[in-house]
Parts: sequence; structure tokens; C-alpha cells
Amino acid sequence: MEKQLKNISKLMSLVLRHEPEYIGLSLDAEGWTTTDDLIDKMNKKGIHVDFEMIQKVVETNDKKRFAFNEDKTKIRANQGHSIEVELNLQQMPPPEILYHGTAHKYLEVILKEGLKKQQRHHVHLSAEKATALSVGSRHGKPIILEINTLEMLRDGHVFYISDNDVWLVDHVPPRYLIISP
Repeated sequence: MEKQLKNISKLMSLVLRHEPEYIGLSLDAEGWTTTDDLIDKMNKKGIHVDFEMIQKVVETNDKKRFAFNEDKTKIRANQGHSIEVELNLQQMPPPEILYHGTAHKYLEVILKEGLKKQQRHHVHLSAEKATALSVGSRHGKPIILEINTLEMLRDGHVFYISDNDVWLVDHVPPRYLIISP
């Protein structure tokens, strides 16, 4: 069952963040789709799910990637989209230091160019060093970068926080990065 839920979560990430057309799904301007439509389209694609399985994925996803509306008739991804959606993110001053986990192989480019959002809407940062380590470990030998957010704020950078507590910013120039010990 755990493996099945993981596969469902991966497909949900794909269609709710990047390629809704993969299963013929439509998202509204804020990234929402009806829960029934998601279930129907996944079943038609050969991934057999029901509401209870979707609810279990939403509740148990370690990164809290997904959210229901209040009556659970709609669902969306909290952040990490490569498609255009308006998440109505809350602008907020971050803690003094945030973290970003990456692979050592990317360090040279990052120290030259900073952290870029690439195909996503924002650069993802964490308030927890352990979370950054986990993210960095997915791509090779991990390295943790500390971001001097107080200096970034003074220089006019804007931070947002997603519903699942991921800190988001458009870009982190290299001068704000410190390699974490």
C-alpha cells in the first residue's frame, strides 16, 4: 500500500504542478481542480484511486505538497509549479537565516549565479536545515547553503511562504549565500 501511495503522490505532483494535460486534467487560474475530476482522470489513465487514497496522500505527504479546499471538493499543489498558476501567496518577512539544499555538483554555478528559480515560479527555501539536507540528498552529494535573509530584506527582496511552510523568493544572488558548516 505504501508503494502505491508513493506512486499516486508522484503522479499527483506531475499533473498538479507541471503537466495536467498528461491525464487530460484542467486546472483553474489558482491551480485548483475538482477532486472528483482528478480521481476520474487518474482512473481513466489506469491508476486506480478513490477519494480515501487521495486523502491519505494529502495527509501523509512528508512535504505537504497538496491541499484540499475546506469541503475537500477541490485539490491543488501548494507550490513548485512550472505552469502558470496564481497561488495567492502571503508575503512575509522570513527568519534571519533560511536554508537551501542542493548537490555539490551544482555549487560552482550557484556561487557564480546565485539560486535561480529555473522552470519554477520561485526558489524554494527551508527554515529547517534537516529539510534542506533531505532535498539536497535527492540530487547527489548534498551541500547546504545558508541564506542571509535579513540582508536580502534590507536590499528589497520579497519573501513568500506557502501553505506548507516552504519559503519562496524570486532569486538569491550569490552575495547572500554562505556554505553551511
